[in-house]
Amino acid sequence: MVSSLMTLALISPGAALNILITALGLGLVIFFHELGHFFVAKWCGVYVERFSIGFGPVILARKWGETEYALSLLPLGGYVKMRGQDDMDPGEMTDAEIAEDPRSYTAKSVPQRMAIISAGVIMNIITGLMFFVIAFSAGVQVPERVVGYVQVGMPAWQHGIRTGDEILEINDREIHDFSDVMVATALSRGDLVIRVRHPDGEELTTTVQPEKTSTRKIGVGYGLGLQVPESPDITKFPVTAPGTAAARAGFEQLDQIIAVNKTPVATYSALLAELSRHAAESVNVTVIRKGAEQDLLLGAEKGVELGFRVSMGKVQAIQNGGPAAEAGILPDDRINKIDGLDVEKDLDPFRLTEYFSQHAGQEVKIALSREVEGGAPVKKEITVIPQDRPAWSEPPGSPESPLSIPSIGLAYFVVPVVFSVDAEGPAAALEIAPRDRITKIEYVRAPGGQPDEIAEDTLTMEIGEKNWAYAYWMLQESARTRIVKLTTSKADAPRTNEITPVESSDWYLQTLRGLSLDVLSSIRKAESLNDAIHMGWDHTVNSIRQVYLTLRGLVTGDISYKLVSGPIGIARTAYRTADMGFSHFVRFLGLISVNLAVVNFLPIPVLDGGHMVFLIWEGITKRKPNEKFVGIATWLGLVMLLSLIALVVYLDLFVSKL
Repeated sequence: MVSSLMTLALISPGAALNILITALGLGLVIFFHELGHFFVAKWCGVYVERFSIGFGPVILARKWGETEYALSLLPLGGYVKMRGQDDMDPGEMTDAEIAEDPRSYTAKSVPQRMAIISAGVIMNIITGLMFFVIAFSAGVQVPERVVGYVQVGMPAWQHGIRTGDEILEINDREIHDFSDVMVATALSRGDLVIRVRHPDGEELTTTVQPEKTSTRKIGVGYGLGLQVPESPDITKFPVTAPGTAAARAGFEQLDQIIAVNKTPVATYSALLAELSRHAAESVNVTVIRKGAEQDLLLGAEKGVELGFRVSMGKVQAIQNGGPAAEAGILPDDRINKIDGLDVEKDLDPFRLTEYFSQHAGQEVKIALSREVEGGAPVKKEITVIPQDRPAWSEPPGSPESPLSIPSIGLAYFVVPVVFSVDAEGPAAALEIAPRDRITKIEYVRAPGGQPDEIAEDTLTMEIGEKNWAYAYWMLQESARTRIVKLTTSKADAPRTNEITPVESSDWYLQTLRGLSLDVLSSIRKAESLNDAIHMGWDHTVNSIRQVYLTLRGLVTGDISYKLVSGPIGIARTAYRTADMGFSHFVRFLGLISVNLAVVNFLPIPVLDGGHMVFLIWEGITKRKPNEKFVGIATWLGLVMLLSLIALVVYLDLFVSKL
């Protein structure tokens, strides 16, 4: 008892208020859902025995009129107990005494029972809209419609959409924020006509065919701003990568970058360009910290190497309208020489992008070979003039990403076969030799190692023909916090060795040097009630679509089940949003309302959607479904639901989702 009192005493008044607001807010969402069932049941003349917030043993109860109002122990939902309706005892539907009672649920017509069952979902949609209207009236922080990442080789990249572009319209519909981009892409049919504005003000309208997978994608990600993010736990989730130049510079949460070497930077693209321009130098970064300007010395960040070069692969994709396309380079061409320098022997295939960026505006001669059907490869020499674009502005961001040369609009793969070995490097000490094939790389968290961006203690990547570029780029971010194990094979004899990466003597990373930046966002506020209703309605519809897309992604495997939150995760997020301010919290309640509506209407027995399926059957066949079948289906639905709850609670407790 004493320890409990001490714990309560340690909770600050602000934290206690947020806990109270969180509990009331989430309870309100459940309350409105059950209120929908309750009102329509009463309107249809059904006798309502109990109205409960929560499941399980009743904590508090009071009877007003004929209905008992209760607060139950488990805050995982709620229920309305109507005479003649029992989710776990469908046999009650045939009880003669109840069937004869005109006020029982089962005595009502199919349309009336459909109205009662769907009322909770409808109420959640209405209250979700209400929450969104309130939030937009106060002002909502939304991700801006700016592209922060373009996946190399994907449709957006091929059609010339770049980092920093502002997406204005898709299929003649105005884009308000980045979530509109994802929804418009995923739910579209056919090609997309996309209008964007480049950072220099030039506009581009292009027709893009989304990738034909289970979820339609064009390959763009959220834009980044210039503010260092706020971390929920700085010891577990640092805002700078351990051991990097940014960590040594002393960046802090919520620092706002305004200049590099006294040159003002207004966008992420401008910041990246300045850091790339001075990649081999230390730079002074000016930030706004707690209202005052402060200069931080950000050192250069060297890349790390394993002491070998891999072999050059083929061109994978060409960007429409880029220098490579205009010069006539085609997919499946193989680049052999650049300005007379042999690719592999003289130039590291992994770092070709730097050569072209260093020769921006100059003629660069490319010797390549092109396969011809039924004949020997044809050799060609082509001249390109690279554009002035940062070398690593399009790094490999996924396992299937090729390497990009942004300055000419070309993407290619490297082959995970060793071409040459540095006699003084770590690979030579392990007797790795030319023609060895790389088959696996592991990043293992060192005992007591610092946290990094990889959630797993051991990340294992099986190396195929396409993912060495991504694996090697991850090495640049993980080498300082991870033990690296490399598996190579020759003549089908695999060998696994722990290998220690070494700093390159001449390779400076043209990146943020270990710094994290927050998503670029702005406040979107309604100018009138009518405007707020319009925004709220659009947001409600988009939220419903996003829940549907998330469920589809979970089923297809495009979205990891580890990203799903349960009641504990929802409560944590609600607490954090309550701490962020009124509009954030109200908007979150709207999202929870919409999620509850969609998920509760899934065709799973025990849920409202499962009841609706049985009612549709009854309406079509004019007879109630088989009692035994309903009983079995209900128990299976309950087992499935409890299993899902157990899974998400486990994920909430033991799996990080940051």
